[in-house]
Amino acid sequence: MLTEPSSKTQPESQPAPAGSHGGGANLATLAFASLGVVFGDIGTSPLYALRESLVHATKGGAVTPDEVIGVVSMLIWALFLVVTLKYVIFVLRADNRGEGGTLALMALAQKAFGRRSSIIFVLGLAGAALFTGDAIITPAISVLSAVEGLKLVTPLFEPYVVGITIVILVSLFAVQSSGTARVSTWFSPIMLVWFSVISLLGIYHIGDAPEILHAFNPVNALEFLFSHGLISFVVLGSVFLAVTGAEALYADMGHFGRKPIQAAWIFFVFPALMLNYLGQGALIIAQPETISNPFYLMAPDWALLPLVLLATVSTVIASQAVITGAYSLARQAIQLGLLPRLEIHHTSDTQEGQIYLPRVNRLLLIGVLLLVLLFRSSSNLASAYGIAVTASMVVDSCLLFFIAWRMWGWNAWGSALFVSGFLVIEMAFFTSNLLKLFEGGYVPVLIGATMVAIMWTWNRGTRMLEQKTHRDSIPTRDLIRMLEKSKPTRVQGTAIFLTSDPEVAPAALMHNLKHNKILHERVMIVCVRTEDMPRVPESARFETEKLSDDFTRITLHYGFMESPRVPAALASLRKAGLKFDIMTTSFFLGRRTLKRSVNSGMPNWQDQLFIAMSRQSTNATDFFAIPSDRVVELGAQVTI
Repeated sequence: MLTEPSSKTQPESQPAPAGSHGGGANLATLAFASLGVVFGDIGTSPLYALRESLVHATKGGAVTPDEVIGVVSMLIWALFLVVTLKYVIFVLRADNRGEGGTLALMALAQKAFGRRSSIIFVLGLAGAALFTGDAIITPAISVLSAVEGLKLVTPLFEPYVVGITIVILVSLFAVQSSGTARVSTWFSPIMLVWFSVISLLGIYHIGDAPEILHAFNPVNALEFLFSHGLISFVVLGSVFLAVTGAEALYADMGHFGRKPIQAAWIFFVFPALMLNYLGQGALIIAQPETISNPFYLMAPDWALLPLVLLATVSTVIASQAVITGAYSLARQAIQLGLLPRLEIHHTSDTQEGQIYLPRVNRLLLIGVLLLVLLFRSSSNLASAYGIAVTASMVVDSCLLFFIAWRMWGWNAWGSALFVSGFLVIEMAFFTSNLLKLFEGGYVPVLIGATMVAIMWTWNRGTRMLEQKTHRDSIPTRDLIRMLEKSKPTRVQGTAIFLTSDPEVAPAALMHNLKHNKILHERVMIVCVRTEDMPRVPESARFETEKLSDDFTRITLHYGFMESPRVPAALASLRKAGLKFDIMTTSFFLGRRTLKRSVNSGMPNWQDQLFIAMSRQSTNATDFFAIPSDRVVELGAQVTI
């Protein structure tokens, strides 16, 4: 049985997210800044979306103007219905204290539902796992599609496309450890140039075949769908490539706020994409031979190489956005108990979100390089792209149902009807992408299934281990009464024991009493809790409870977007009046070595996976930012 992360209700006071209020100048600034982070993935889809759709529509035969208009119409209306209507207008309203993303949506749905729900937890788990597949495929297909433009500059580049792609990707992942703050200052101006250029290219070519403007009429999209039988269903899977990256609008909401993202999309990005697709369609109607690569063939010969370079830089930016999104998702998963503690580096002294996870970075790079070497072209990779993203959008729609029903106050039938409109479209996209399962679509399925198994196993194993520890431990209050009767040797100073279960005596405390036979004059039992909100206000950071004259229980509260820095929280406690000297304070941590029990409640493969994952977990000293020279670690073997 799957279980979900524990949560605790906290005060509602929370600062408004950036961009949620303020004047027009602030809105314009944030909207401009969002171009370089939010829209990279969806903004580079014109490189391959229309080309792949028409290739499937024609199956190598001649293309007719009606087919081009029908496919372009499908692209435009997919952007309107899925991105504008669903994500920009509705999903962005479902902000979890200013933050977005699948796990934030899961936490919000749990809170709106009012009680623990395995269905909501499983949906969040699946959505997070599917995003992993997206994070691996996006850099591969984006950079490959950009570099392939070099073949049009000169055929001499063709044998080197894969090699150049690998060099760019390795370089991109290599610079992650230094942080993206400085580089990202150039992202928005570059993406501004990108969207301006693709708009101008589209406007320049619309005159080649003005009838392409009929694509605004949704009847043309419907006529193509119902007149081409199974082919239209296959094309639908390629049309979906135009909306990949829509989930980034929601995931990155915490950086910029809802209104700036909405303004940037409605007034700049959406028009730019529509104009470019219309221009590509008009060019293909006028010159059917350009179907092989309509995006690059829109450019004059003199502008081809600069356009390839601009596209390459833009796809690197798109890849960067998805990589940093993977870091944020991994940290959320760690905080919510879905992954073991992994090493997290903070690459900025001023911005909390600037983080780098070395192991996640290595795994992403290995996955991306394997995809490039396996598929070797963006056309081949396109078959693998849609399944993960469509399934992720289906998950978002299902979670949106619970929020509309329980949080927005809609009745159950109205919420179901509202969500079903999106689900019909997304399930059509998902089913059409399933036709590509054996052409490469199995890749995101395998990645997603692997991540679900990993997160489910860690969550399940952790809970079973906590239950066993609780069952085998002595309640803290009982221990205090025992110590009052049989007093141990007391030494000066303060001892801080970190524990996941504040109701029972920490294992490190019991080992210290058993083997060292001493107790400090002041004992603090500290428990770190992750709440169902992105960030906890400083006013609600800690709770203290005096258990006796020398025992204090402290609970520290952090949001799932925060890193738990225990010394900083303890410094706040000192300001609040708790007396202790950090120079005479020792932190006692337990280090457990896990062994499998014959009577384990999990299958053997899950036991082995859980034990292997526990060995990859970084030590608590680094994770909680505790000074290493103040730490005492006491080990123990535990069977699960």
